[in-house]
Amino acid sequence: MSGAVPRPDRERGFLGFVERAGNLLPDPTIIFIYLIVVLMLVSALGEAMGWSASLSYPGEKAPEHAELANGVLTYRASNLFSEENIARLFTEMPRTFASFAPLGLVLTIMMGAAVAERSGLFSALIRGSLRNARKSLLTPIVAIIGMVSHHASDAAYVVFIPLAAITFAIVGRHPLAGLAAAFAAVSGGYAGNIMPGQIDVLLFGFTQEAARIVEPGWTMNPLGNWYFILGIVILFTPIIWFVTDRIVEPRLGTWNGVVDAELRADLDKAELTADERKGLRRAGLVALLIVAAFAALALWPGYTPFINEEAEGTARLQPLYASLIAGFFMLFLFTGTAFGRAAGAIKSAADVMEMMQHGVRTMAPYLVFVFFAAHFVAMFNWSRIGPIIAINGAEALAEMALPAALLLVSVLLLSSFLDLFIGSASAKWSALSPVVVPMFMLLGISPEMTTAAYRMGDSYTNIMTPLMSYFPLILAFSQRWDRSMGVGSLLALMLPYALCFMAMGIAMTVAWVGFDLPLGPGAQVHYTIPVETK
Repeated sequence: MSGAVPRPDRERGFLGFVERAGNLLPDPTIIFIYLIVVLMLVSALGEAMGWSASLSYPGEKAPEHAELANGVLTYRASNLFSEENIARLFTEMPRTFASFAPLGLVLTIMMGAAVAERSGLFSALIRGSLRNARKSLLTPIVAIIGMVSHHASDAAYVVFIPLAAITFAIVGRHPLAGLAAAFAAVSGGYAGNIMPGQIDVLLFGFTQEAARIVEPGWTMNPLGNWYFILGIVILFTPIIWFVTDRIVEPRLGTWNGVVDAELRADLDKAELTADERKGLRRAGLVALLIVAAFAALALWPGYTPFINEEAEGTARLQPLYASLIAGFFMLFLFTGTAFGRAAGAIKSAADVMEMMQHGVRTMAPYLVFVFFAAHFVAMFNWSRIGPIIAINGAEALAEMALPAALLLVSVLLLSSFLDLFIGSASAKWSALSPVVVPMFMLLGISPEMTTAAYRMGDSYTNIMTPLMSYFPLILAFSQRWDRSMGVGSLLALMLPYALCFMAMGIAMTVAWVGFDLPLGPGAQVHYTIPVETK
């Protein structure tokens, strides 16, 4: 299961082109620096050429960066090289960075998630779920656990995928089939999950900033895609089951490997210790207590901090939605602490603090990225190019009378194409959202639905690009079982999953719009601009 691996020829064909083109792209942070420079030049050109956009507006007070006269709201391009904008850039730089909505949300979640990960809770949940899986149901179990394991961040790739291969081998099935099924679930099914988590908060943070171009008071709902991502789990699981058992594994042939002492030792490492099992029981109890506490704050007679009694409809639940960020933080923090105390990973409060600090340290690259992304978003708003593109683009699309489903599929396909070159979901969405979110809002499509379409497209191509950050790691895992595995071999192994996911993703997006299905609590496909902000 080891030895030299021939270097694949990466210079030929479409995949060779994709790899060469992708390698020419700089780091996402550098991309945003370039985007800021381009934006400043375009803003100067826009003001010189008199770019503008107008729409009717019954309100009495104009939104920021807009002019109001005779019931008509007008946006005019603003030169970012002007004295006012240059002064704002430098004098408001700390505030621009610190007030960027996704920053506080993500840091809050990550401090709690770091405790759950570093204490071993996430790893134990993955190992405990897969260790005793029945052979006949092994593939669907791998699929479901893989999509749920996104909450575990790196553990999903580093722990779950090789463990799936080992488990397949132990029961006499081809380990590469297990690796492929796990990789497809973890990476190709990245948009799916049973419960919202960190990625929902991260992406909706960018969505919120973009939606406020049209509706300044629009507030993110972390559950805004819950039903959609749950639908992905339900629909992608049988796809992974069918493709693995009927296409991938037969193509691989019979596995003639030997379950040697090394393999047995690897599987033994997956066995939960008595302390870990005790930790999982305690973590489960703590999770129930936290859920009960949040339910009480929303339902307790005469004391409902999480309910806005003065609002109507789903708006009454807005405080509850807003509290979910803190809820996820507490869930990860306290369940991780309970597990760590029982398993021996946490011996004092200082250990918990160190884990939280580690979580913040791991976010250092993100902080650097956010600094420039925050300024790009802010300067995009100052230039007024966003609403100009959104309003004029919406008018052009409205004249074409394209159905909402087709518009969303276009976003999905654009997202999947960009994913071949830029792996970071947040980097792509932070650049795309200021244009597509407000544009689609003006066409009657909700920010939640636009985000859902983007997430779908961002997922299934993850398993088809060598530029994905974990692709070399998955290749190394596969070479343990077959020394001849190269980049092309792994791409060919994953291609059936990607094609099936793409077909199902497009069909699912179209069906969601066609049947006007709810995306989550309080989140619908269609959007109507409130009267006060029209």
